[in-house]
Amino acid sequence: MWRRASPDPSFLVTDFEPAYVALCRKGRLAERVARAQVELADCRACPRDCGVNRLADETGVCHTGRRAVVSSAFPHHGEEDCLRGTRGSGTIFFSYCNLRCVFCQNHDISQGGAGAPIDAAAIADVMLELQGLGCHNVNLVTPEHVVPQVVEALALAIERGLRLPVVYNTSAYDAVSSLELLDGLVDVYMPDFKLWEPETAHRLLGARDYPACARAAILEMHRQVGPLRFTQEGLACRGVLVRHLVMPGYQDESAAILRWLAEDVSPDTFVNVMGQYRPAHLVGPRHAEIDRRPTRREIEAVAATARAAGLWRFDGG
Repeated sequence: MWRRASPDPSFLVTDFEPAYVALCRKGRLAERVARAQVELADCRACPRDCGVNRLADETGVCHTGRRAVVSSAFPHHGEEDCLRGTRGSGTIFFSYCNLRCVFCQNHDISQGGAGAPIDAAAIADVMLELQGLGCHNVNLVTPEHVVPQVVEALALAIERGLRLPVVYNTSAYDAVSSLELLDGLVDVYMPDFKLWEPETAHRLLGARDYPACARAAILEMHRQVGPLRFTQEGLACRGVLVRHLVMPGYQDESAAILRWLAEDVSPDTFVNVMGQYRPAHLVGPRHAEIDRRPTRREIEAVAATARAAGLWRFDGG
């Protein structure tokens, strides 16, 4: 159904180096860390705006205080082709989440908090270990609520020799202020735009403002890094890759999201329309409309909508 777009020389990078190298040369990493710590003192790290003092280990919606909680880290061979390559994407899975998706397939991590709290120095160690294992990138999974801690860890890892592209793998329920902290630190943004209507988002994600926040976040991401570009080896090295999970019965919302990407972001937006939704977590009689997998016809209809909107760059994995 999906075929990867033919290579286009305008989206190839011949002399790639991570964006953060320039920040390091200019001596601006310490300033980013200071700004990140200020954000923790009166937490506005995500759209929940809890206002708690996480420097004092207070917690809000995300149940995360001064230290980020990491559930696992390893070379991931199940990500998009352009991220996993031959040696895997170096994923770091952060526990807890600022959304409450009723269909979450990783609810033991996102809601149960499986994992251990570790400080910035330990996260930096993990990043460098993944680099030592030969991973193609450092892939930060569910980082929306721990951006300040990520900034602290990246600054330490960069000073110690990190040279992999950084992938920010998010639900898109991000604060623009946090994304601004990451400008020049993140090379590839990978947001998942889930739902379009506020009431649907309220019912299924626990966040009525999710669609508006996702739109603002994706526009900021695109402002920073532009359309997705690749190395000569076909690995993503800079830009935005949008994921969209097809939900059963919500093709109209999928269509609205894809049209917005084409018209308001760019027709060059690289997208992965995913058909692997399955009922999980709290899905059941209370959410009967999504208590099934999407049909092939529904997935093909979303694919056709994407093409009709003018989108043409897709992932094959």
